[in-house]
Amino acid sequence: MNIRRVSFDHPDAVKLNDEVQAEYHERYGDGGDATVLEPSHFEPPRGVYLIAYDEGERPVATGGWRSQDSNGEGNEDGDAELKRMFVVRTMRGRGLARRMLTALEEDARAAGRLRMVLETGTEQPEAIALYTSSGYAPCTRFGYYREYESSRCFAKPLTSGDLSL
Repeated sequence: MNIRRVSFDHPDAVKLNDEVQAEYHERYGDGGDATVLEPSHFEPPRGVYLIAYDEGERPVATGGWRSQDSNGEGNEDGDAELKRMFVVRTMRGRGLARRMLTALEEDARAAGRLRMVLETGTEQPEAIALYTSSGYAPCTRFGYYREYESSRCFAKPLTSGDLSL
């Protein structure tokens, strides 16, 4: 796998974003994630967007993080919010999501972010399993879906110090 930094509006990012939105709709029946995302949210050093390509140069996995600081939606200063983690169906079960997650955590840590946070939902049990097995713990709900019953929020410190989740 070859993981590359791309812009959120790169054609391959748009293609994979369309696929993940379709899967969200399939799972939740709500048209996909309504969280507003802009390409500027993922521009270094305040964020990054990555795509993994297979040996045939096909985009097969994606993910990004964007800086968040204390706001009215429950974020804290130093947060890096994980967005659009996705692996195409034909490539699942090969460890790509874990590799992408690790790359994103390393990038956010290098950018000085203190905590990686994410929001997922009850209809994504495999995502919850990935995050909890990677050291994420439930945290105070934040973001667009913070008041939805199906929302689940997780956090993981990116520093060696003990941070509250």
